[in-house]
Amino acid sequence: MLNSLALSGPELWIGIIVLAIILFGGQKIPELMRGVGRGVGELQRGLEEGKKQLQAHADEIKNAAEPTAEPSAEAKAETQPRTSS
Repeated sequence: MLNSLALSGPELWIGIIVLAIILFGGQKIPELMRGVGRGVGELQRGLEEGKKQLQAHADEIKNAAEPTAEPSAEAKAETQPRTSS
């Protein structure tokens, strides 16, 4: 019985729009949509900032994990044990 009342696709959006007009009136809808648009914009900026911070931390970890340069051949020769003959 509930399946016959279920709305999907365009019918759902039309129902939401009609309900919004009834609840808020035609005058308030543009103001509400501006608020929603600002909220979405702030969310996108926040996600982008979070992505940048995450990438910066990943780069720090990657740089810290990289091995240092190998010692030169001269330094290796100096550190090898000498054998007495």
